[in-house]
Amino acid sequence: MKLKRSNAVLSALAAAIALTLSSPASAASAPGNAAQVAWQQAAGDADIERAFAQAKSEKKPVLLYWGAKWCPPCNQLKATLFNRQDFIEQSRAFVAVHIDGDLPGAQKLGSRFKVRGYPTMILFSPEANEITRLPGEVDAPQVLKVLQLGLAGGRPIKTVLADAKAGKKLGANEWKLLAFYSWETDEQQLVSPIERPGLLAQLAVASAGIDADTTTRLWLKALAASDEGKGVKPDAALQQRVSAVLASPAEAHAQMDVLTNGAADIVKTLAPEPGATRDKLLAEFETALKRLEADTSLSRADRMTALQARVELARLDQPRDALTPKLPPALIKDVREHVARADREISDGYERQAVITGGAYLLGLAGLWKESDELLKANLAKSHSPYYLMSQLGGNARKQGRKDEALRWYEEAFQKSEGPATRLQWGSNYFAALVELAPQDAGKIEKTAAQLFSEAAADKSAFYERSARSLQKVGAKLNSWNAEGQHAAAVGRLKTQLDGVCAKVDTADRQRATCEALIKTPVKKG
Repeated sequence: MKLKRSNAVLSALAAAIALTLSSPASAASAPGNAAQVAWQQAAGDADIERAFAQAKSEKKPVLLYWGAKWCPPCNQLKATLFNRQDFIEQSRAFVAVHIDGDLPGAQKLGSRFKVRGYPTMILFSPEANEITRLPGEVDAPQVLKVLQLGLAGGRPIKTVLADAKAGKKLGANEWKLLAFYSWETDEQQLVSPIERPGLLAQLAVASAGIDADTTTRLWLKALAASDEGKGVKPDAALQQRVSAVLASPAEAHAQMDVLTNGAADIVKTLAPEPGATRDKLLAEFETALKRLEADTSLSRADRMTALQARVELARLDQPRDALTPKLPPALIKDVREHVARADREISDGYERQAVITGGAYLLGLAGLWKESDELLKANLAKSHSPYYLMSQLGGNARKQGRKDEALRWYEEAFQKSEGPATRLQWGSNYFAALVELAPQDAGKIEKTAAQLFSEAAADKSAFYERSARSLQKVGAKLNSWNAEGQHAAAVGRLKTQLDGVCAKVDTADRQRATCEALIKTPVKKG
């Protein structure tokens, strides 16, 4: 039975509108230090229960932030949202909980809360009901508005969605809560990815007449989720709605995150084939994206995302894997100048991790591979997580066919990576590259897999969530490598090692089944 929320609780929630968070690195704030947030680090169920007990006792909501040190979007939040002084001053009204993906037990907590992608932010009531998932891709002022929506309404998002689907009357704020819900980090709690476009379109239709911006946002999200036209069938009215948003600086700014992150999908859904309709839409997007790119009220990361969308649209009818796409010289010039300016001006380490990694990707997207490599190499010493940049260098080399160089970067990235979940992730990436690029190097392949299984044995969360997926990648690559039994001896030794790891996992724990399923019993060839 769900507890009703008292007026005192609602008052406390409403008073906490201007939440802020400091960097998770400063988890233990000194008493009376107004410059930081007193984050509570959670590494297990006991930590979570303690936090919710405090929240219920103090009639405060809980904000759970799931992230990682290296994660560029997480660093973007630290650079733009978590350091806001007005947020920090109000954060006393919340119980702020941080789950670092590399803490012991963190991946098991990820399974409990259905979180996978970094970053994920979830707002809970004091009774531990999930009110909403906050969209990390929007700018800081918009995140604040979404918090306002969640705190003002207070009903769990599942209840709100169920009422909307049943045709029950919702208030304007609840419709906005649905429009700004982080569907990308939903993890199929509300809807499966394949059903998402249709649901969002259904909500857009049902919200008509309540608030035009909300309806527009739902339509844009539906279009962006439609997987090249599969899910939403646009008509002239919808095309006109999108054109009106692109023509309005204020509306485009309000819908910035959807327009920049979903530009290519929106265009392909509205105009599936090249022609006059698509050309008109592309021209409208170009104008709007240029405005957003020049809008200094947005963060550097958001402005760079607008430029990235311009490049993606310019590549729309070219092969996806084209290394040297045909782009207008003016656009290439914009890319070079924009990235160079960001590299020159950024002084904050968190912002650098978020923006420079995006800049290197953007340079590669524009076919400027040498400049992408140079940017990454120049920033290795400036990054608090250089292994992320090393992985990008490996990816650059791999795309260009430089296999040995790619493997060197992937290996160094693995060696330099820190934290149990991160090491399994980086290690699995290196291992996959080894199998694909150097399948003949049986000794190194076996040695790397053995090292990963040894590290998994020391991590209590190794067979949950992100870590489990990393190990499943290793298992799948091993099985494909030995598909014809040609490496049965090596895989047999690895399976024996893994069996020893699995035997130490509690039989009542579903980790055991995950572990035991990683490697098929090898059959010798012939």
